[in-house]
Amino acid sequence: MEQIEKEKLVKLIACDEVEEDFGAKIERNGTPPLAVFRLGDEFFVTDDTCTHGDASLTDGEVFPNGEVSCPFHGGTFDIRSGAPCKYPCTIPIKTYKAYVIDGFVWADLN
Repeated sequence: MEQIEKEKLVKLIACDEVEEDFGAKIERNGTPPLAVFRLGDEFFVTDDTCTHGDASLTDGEVFPNGEVSCPFHGGTFDIRSGAPCKYPCTIPIKTYKAYVIDGFVWADLN
């Protein structure tokens, strides 16, 4: 098991507040809007803003294969890696390592 330096992590949201098949938008001072996604028992944290247009990915559809669609033009990203999967999205979104600690999703935003 990897060593977690909790002081470097940011507490984002309670796990039970993140519904499967939906994203939870997190707005914090000093960071761009973030999205927390749940696939089964795994959580993923990405930037929330599409790289193709100024759209919130948490307003898009989350697919069982781990892709999220941009609500503007229907392009998709892999929420695990940030890779663009469907045109017109061509630039990856930033992803962050997520951790579940004491029932909350934490992330390393560095």
